[in-house]
Amino acid sequence: MSVAEKPPLSVLICAPRGFCAGVVRAIDAVEKALAIYGPPVYVRHEIVHNKYVVESLRQKGAIFVDELDEIPPTNAPVIFSAHGVPKAVPEDALRRNFFAIDATCPLVTKVHREAEVHHRRGRHVVLVGHAGHPEVVGTMGQLPEGAISLVETVADVAAFTPPDANALAYVTQTTLSVDDTREIVEALKARFPTIVGPHKEDICYATTNRQEAVKRVAPQVDAMIVVGSPNSSNSQRLREVAERAGCAAARLVLRAEDIDWTIFGNIRRLGLTAGASAPEVLVEEIIDAFAERYEVTVETVSTADESVFFPLPRELRKEAAE
Repeated sequence: MSVAEKPPLSVLICAPRGFCAGVVRAIDAVEKALAIYGPPVYVRHEIVHNKYVVESLRQKGAIFVDELDEIPPTNAPVIFSAHGVPKAVPEDALRRNFFAIDATCPLVTKVHREAEVHHRRGRHVVLVGHAGHPEVVGTMGQLPEGAISLVETVADVAAFTPPDANALAYVTQTTLSVDDTREIVEALKARFPTIVGPHKEDICYATTNRQEAVKRVAPQVDAMIVVGSPNSSNSQRLREVAERAGCAAARLVLRAEDIDWTIFGNIRRLGLTAGASAPEVLVEEIIDAFAERYEVTVETVSTADESVFFPLPRELRKEAAE
């Protein structure tokens, strides 16, 4: 097909998009550990929820495990993922004399600390989040069993019976839909007026910023692609936000090869964003795939500037300096 025959396509690309500071820190932690100590470097759980990132680190010598009992006795670094882990995990690592490096996102650690403070002050903690997500498993694992309850929906709030309605606090998963979470928190406050919340929103800056950019772009386009993995919570939320904001065809796409051209083969305006664990190279790959079929013009729609930076885990900063 000659250039002249290609139909025009306007691509509105969201900014901010892609890697957040916590993801950059976690990936850098694995790469720095590989550079300092050489392979293997063990990583408990996917370091971030993106298959492309995980596979590229695996090729460099990272070994991903679901649980520490899969790791043989070793002096190699053992890294905990950005999502955070229950307290039992570092305790187990210490018991087995592992050289453990915690790459938990500092904003997730903030939620852990909040939950611990509320527990010490005698409050039962309500966690707003998605059952089974590693971050939720990690946050619930900060407190003794029975000290924290998970709610996923407004209906869960209605059905919730706390030990003491006057001694309650709530925290939230960092990667939720801002709008969904607002509804659930309002329901909690309506039922339990004395419930104590965080001083500052638990939903992280990157999740909020990416959702705001999608809300701006989604009503203006025929279809929207969110670059990300199906098991990435923040990426799934971006897809949902796009649908709610008025984009009928919003899809989560991992790689260019996954594009469904029956949906994206006859459009004039495309929205494009990426979840916080999706690298920019995959965004570029998808633009290139559209450029093979369309005469593409790209416009960036920016809703916020991000300058957040998190230093590497302490163990790697010290070694890197030496």
